[in-house]
Amino acid sequence: MTLEAFYEFATSLPEVTEDFPFGPETLVLRTRTKIFALIGVETLPLRANLKCEPERAVGLREEYEGVIPGWHMNKKHWNTVYLSSDVPGPLIRELIRHSWERVVSGMSKRDRDELLAQLSE
Repeated sequence: MTLEAFYEFATSLPEVTEDFPFGPETLVLRTRTKIFALIGVETLPLRANLKCEPERAVGLREEYEGVIPGWHMNKKHWNTVYLSSDVPGPLIRELIRHSWERVVSGMSKRDRDELLAQLSE
């Protein structure tokens, strides 16, 4: 998956904003104020940190060489996914959405309901 494809899919989710709080090389994607993806825009090979349900995170690491514990993140809840590895594009898109959903699930009921309603539109 290319950086452009990753960005296009991730920013198609509801209320996604972007910034570079850690410097110009790391793009941070948020919904409302919560981070759900970080991607090194100048790092090769391309890789992204995505939030993941803990048991699933471990399973993905066992199944794919291109999924490792989240670099500089809480390794229980974050994976680093190499975008040009053995991880198929459709799965990467699903993992982006899963990360967004994990972040939204931790929000207040009001925020969660508003965001999920936008997702189903």
